[in-house]
Amino acid sequence: MAPQRSATQRSRARLDRGATREAPRIRGIRTLSIDIGGTGLKASVLDEKGALLADRVRVKTPVGRLPEFIVQTLAKLVTALAPFDRISVGFPGVVRDGKVLTAPMLGHKAWKGFDLAKALSTRFGKPVRILNDADMQGLAVIKGKGVEMVITLGTGFGTGLYIDGRLGPHLEIAHHPFRKGETYNEQLGNAARKRIGNKKWSKRVRKAIRTLRSLTHFDALYIGGGNAKKLALKLDPDTTIVSNEAGIAGGIALWRH
Repeated sequence: MAPQRSATQRSRARLDRGATREAPRIRGIRTLSIDIGGTGLKASVLDEKGALLADRVRVKTPVGRLPEFIVQTLAKLVTALAPFDRISVGFPGVVRDGKVLTAPMLGHKAWKGFDLAKALSTRFGKPVRILNDADMQGLAVIKGKGVEMVITLGTGFGTGLYIDGRLGPHLEIAHHPFRKGETYNEQLGNAARKRIGNKKWSKRVRKAIRTLRSLTHFDALYIGGGNAKKLALKLDPDTTIVSNEAGIAGGIALWRH
């Protein structure tokens, strides 16, 4: 007759048997990161460290359409992506508490006051956080030391400002006068670049950088957006061109605090 095992021995035996089985795979929290631009709607899903789990999906932004139509377009866009648990959105305008205050690049007055966070949360059944698109892009590239600034060169001109890794108040510099009675958007946006060519446009960008340097005394500047690679100028040592994918990768930072 075999000796009777103690409760501790029986428990240890169960653990030993369980160790031979395959451990359940923990998926972790996944973040759907959306970049709403004046030209394109882009999205991907990020893992807990902010790495893209799939290539970005993209469609043309339906400029001039109602906000609800863009929400529907986003819903169709992300159907091919992996499951997700929460949503981050970079938006081309001023957003506060999930509500849109300005959306100059999207071409419809119905955006003013639109509760985009609520609309997306209702559509997907997930929690949503929204930030200006340039601010969100910067969160993916800053080092977290000193005064850092991000500018984005795309359909329009965006900026983000950070102090020791903390996001500062969003400044709508894009809509302020820059030169010859025109705004930063009008002088530095994609339409202006196409009209005057990369060389003249790059000189304007250099002038804008000098102005922002004297305004903020930044320690580091990062230049992103689809047109950053079209710059034809020598950059200062404290200035870096960053990948356009940062607009998506920055989405993970919205959930860190």
